Amino acid sequence: MQLALQILVNGLLLGGLYALLAVGLTLIFGVLRVVNFAHAEFMMLGMFGVYWVWHLTGLDPYLAVLVVTPLVLLFGIVCDRLIIQRTIGAPEVTVVFATLGLSIFLQNAALTLWTADIRSVTTAYSGMVLTPFGLRVSVPMLISFTVAMLAAAGLWLVLTRTLYGKAIQAVAQNREAAALMGIDVRRIYLWTFSVAVAAAGAMGGLIAPLFTVYPRVGISYIVTVFVIVVLGGLGSVPGAVLAALLIGLIEAAAGFLFGAAWAELSYFLIFLAVLIARPQGFFGRRGAEVFAGR
Repeated sequence: MQLALQILVNGLLLGGLYALLAVGLTLIFGVLRVVNFAHAEFMMLGMFGVYWVWHLTGLDPYLAVLVVTPLVLLFGIVCDRLIIQRTIGAPEVTVVFATLGLSIFLQNAALTLWTADIRSVTTAYSGMVLTPFGLRVSVPMLISFTVAMLAAAGLWLVLTRTLYGKAIQAVAQNREAAALMGIDVRRIYLWTFSVAVAAAGAMGGLIAPLFTVYPRVGISYIVTVFVIVVLGGLGSVPGAVLAALLIGLIEAAAGFLFGAAWAELSYFLIFLAVLIARPQGFFGRRGAEVFAGR
């Protein structure tokens, strides 16, 4: 029983970290109808940003997230203006190649600027562990999980409880009708993309104290996050969070029972089984558009 609870805790903590990255990706698709293959590279920039702020100034990495996230948001605005806005309404293959090209560019820019060296962020509490009810919970992991879930909840509240969130939902449902109602569609696209990639940057900053930092780190996350987004239902924020927690649990359990090599295979098999039974994912609707606030 104790072992099962430990696996449950580990899986939920891991899934909570995936959730923030997945929420940003599903938000971009839900509103812009853009599959952002460069999403994990914004996470990588967040990791490097926190690493360099910590390395050069000694600032606590979790406080460094507050410095780095606005910078990633500003960079997201630039990318939206130069790349994403120019692909809106273009053939789907154009969008795919644009974001894929951005991904390759960011990876190679990071390699050029910072080399392929593997770096890590350490703090005085890096090895601290809490033992509630005999369970072992890493303090940095718990902090990262808590902040990630609060950020995801904050995004969901903005989408469902504010006037700007309702405008985002309107654009996601029907951009032409939203424009006729006086909504500045391009402005909605700009801030949706920028906030989503800022969430990815924040997630990168939150995991910098937990995992190693290197230019191609995003590759190890992007496939998992796409699985989460599709499993939860394209465009659904609650679906992305639920699927992220589920994938975290599967990965933790399979990794313990069968070894790390079987973790991805296990959730891919479950992913395929769910899609066969429910192709639209948990919160998606067959044959209908799904807006980001659902």
